[in-house]
Amino acid sequence: MKSMRMLVLILCTCFVSVAWGQQPAVTVLPDWLQFHRATMNRWNSFENVINVNNVGNLGLKWSHATGSFVYSSPATTNGVVYVGSYDGNVYALKTSTGAKLWSYRTGFYVASSPAVVNGVVYIGSYDGNVYALNASTGALLWSYKTGDKNGDDALASPTVVNGVVYIGSYDDNVYALNAKTGHKLWSYTTGDGAESSPAVANGVVYVGSFDDNVYALKAKTGAKLWSYATGQSVYWSSPAVANGVVYVGSGDYKVYAFGLKKGQK
Repeated sequence: MKSMRMLVLILCTCFVSVAWGQQPAVTVLPDWLQFHRATMNRWNSFENVINVNNVGNLGLKWSHATGSFVYSSPATTNGVVYVGSYDGNVYALKTSTGAKLWSYRTGFYVASSPAVVNGVVYIGSYDGNVYALNASTGALLWSYKTGDKNGDDALASPTVVNGVVYIGSYDDNVYALNAKTGHKLWSYTTGDGAESSPAVANGVVYVGSFDDNVYALKAKTGAKLWSYATGQSVYWSSPAVANGVVYVGSGDYKVYAFGLKKGQK
């Protein structure tokens, strides 16, 4: 990725609002703290304002220009939006206006989506580091360097559960880090890059790898419970867990569903 030329292109992180004159009062919705949300899902079950009848009224509320692409999905809490950019920065913006509160510069692109837990922003960078930043000030609390084989890729989005940060890396490993200190608790080596963002449910970590496999690991120890070989890499798709089933996409153009306990397809 380091050989890839940086394009001079500014994209905006945009948020839209319904034409409020046509809508009832809006209840404040729960925060969206990380890629998988607290329930290991990626949809907002609390959304009850936007529907098929008013979606045409959506319009731009604000935008904030970064220095390059924005592949990172934002997290929101306490009136602040947290998001990464290919310009190497992590941004904190006001949800009401888009005004910048702070930014923190990492060593390379940031495509990882942040997780915000207990006043800390956790995020990965293409410089191979996992960062923990003070959510209020952007100050660095700690960083952990993965053993990246090219030194340029902690692309996966972290998942934080019970004081542990789970994240995959291009160095083939899935890591569990102490959320307070950044100390490595364990790592599990897959057969290739492990940049699928992990889902954690019922004490199990579910993650895909470029080696074509989906893995189920014990959250406390990293021990493998099972793995399933799909027809192609499970590199970009991240597992989702709902109602006792693990769902994940693969490069073989298929979506797979697995039973939580034994990994049956």
